[in-house]
Amino acid sequence: MSLSYAVLGAGAMGFRFGVLLQETAGVQVDFVDNWAPQVETIQQQGGVYVSRDHENRHLVPINIYSPEDYHGHPDVLIVFAKQMTLADLLARSEHFFDPKHQYVFTGMNGMGHVEKINQYFPKEHVVAGTCLIGTVLNRAGDVDFIGKAGAGSINLAPQVGPADATVQALVADFEAAGIQSNLNDNFLGTLMTKVVFNSVINTICTLFEIQMGQFIDYDGAEKLGKQLINEAFDVAERAGIELLSTRQEEWDTIQYVSAVTSPLHYPSMYQDMSKDRPTEVDYINGYIYDLGKQYNYEASTHDFLRNLVHLAENTRKYRK
Repeated sequence: MSLSYAVLGAGAMGFRFGVLLQETAGVQVDFVDNWAPQVETIQQQGGVYVSRDHENRHLVPINIYSPEDYHGHPDVLIVFAKQMTLADLLARSEHFFDPKHQYVFTGMNGMGHVEKINQYFPKEHVVAGTCLIGTVLNRAGDVDFIGKAGAGSINLAPQVGPADATVQALVADFEAAGIQSNLNDNFLGTLMTKVVFNSVINTICTLFEIQMGQFIDYDGAEKLGKQLINEAFDVAERAGIELLSTRQEEWDTIQYVSAVTSPLHYPSMYQDMSKDRPTEVDYINGYIYDLGKQYNYEASTHDFLRNLVHLAENTRKYRK
């Protein structure tokens, strides 16, 4: 089965997936973004500049549109918006949605995005994944893929039911693009496992303005990480969510990705903070804390870190 794609949210990860699908898998990909400087810059320069680990910067021609200017009919929408901008992007894109036939894959960080997507698409057509892949948007129209070709992986699952022919074809295209894909049927567990990962690495690296490799080099990293992991697993158990890993396996993943796969990577939360954009901490550490409260459990370390990130955001106004 041959599929065509449109990437909604042409940021760092949107470019990574879309460019690899276009260049390596050889499938049709369009890009749609609601950040005007991104669209205008890429249209003016004739494509997006792509580097890998800060080297071999080259221009990749792509088709990019604002939501209002796009009128394509892709088989699959790949959604990589920020949590705070997703509702606006979906509302502005609704005119080209075909919920009876189109499928949606989303690999966004945090929790809350699937509910917004379900306002437009049935659960039977939604697939969600979690990405252990480092990518940096340097500026409008300029992206850096972190890690060697084929580095990193994704876990993904249909929201309901078994993987049908379209989902199988989607996974095959990802694999052809060099995106290692692990398909399973544990939807909530898939999403929550990545939230736990991000609650450690994204938040700590952001607060201390460090790369993942610099975090894992600290001899107390494991103690810090496991405190957050244990609280998050306690919450998941009370909520009846079965994660894809054990507590130790979750730490092993953080350690491996930080030391081996993406040591030079600044997580996306840091990228937002450094560019004076709102962070997604409320959808990550905040989500864990708020979910725990529903079961009379205080994930207090996650709440403490959430407030530290908001404190850091608030102090930016004093630097100007």
